[in-house]
Amino acid sequence: MTDAQTDEAPDQPVSGTAAFSLVYKTYASQVLGYLTARGVEDPEAAMQEVFLSVLPRLGTVRGGESGLRTFIFSVAHARMVDDHRRQSRTPARLPFEPELDQREDSSAENEALRRIAPREVLTLLDGLPRDQRDVLSLRLVGGLTVEQTAETMEKSAGSVKQLQRRALLKLRELAAVKEYLAP
Repeated sequence: MTDAQTDEAPDQPVSGTAAFSLVYKTYASQVLGYLTARGVEDPEAAMQEVFLSVLPRLGTVRGGESGLRTFIFSVAHARMVDDHRRQSRTPARLPFEPELDQREDSSAENEALRRIAPREVLTLLDGLPRDQRDVLSLRLVGGLTVEQTAETMEKSAGSVKQLQRRALLKLRELAAVKEYLAP
C-alpha cells in the first residue's frame, strides 16, 4: 500500500485509525468516481457506506495493495447494485404541474344541487317569496355575481345579499332540505 501524498510505501506497517485514514485518502476519490460514473443516486453517501463496511474488515484483507483494492471495489460494486435495485423499486418522481391538475372542489351550493333532483329544487324554490326565489335562481343557477344580480333585478347589492341570506335561511328550515345539508 502506498501513501496518497507521496506515492511511496510507508517505512513502518500502519494500523488502526492511521491505516484507515491512509486507505481512505488513497481510494476515496476513485470509489467516488466509480459510483458517480455508474449512476448511483447519492454517490458520496454510498462511498461513505463503502468505507464504513471496509473499516472493520481492514485487518483481514489478504493480497497486499491489489487485494485491498479488489476488496474495496467489490464492496463499492455491491453498493452500486443495491442502489440500482432500490431505484428500480422506487416510483418515478414527477414534478407537479398545476396547469394539468384537473381536480376541483365543488361549492356547498353545487353539492346540494347535485344531490337534489331538479324537480325537488323547483318545489323548494316555489316555497320562497318571489324576490328570494329570483335572487337564488340568478345567483346559484345563473351564476351571476351580487352586482350582476342587483343590476338585473334593479335592486341594490345590499338588498340582494339580504334576500339571498333570508332565502337560504328559509331553505334550511324546510324539512326536505335538512337531510341534504350537513349541520
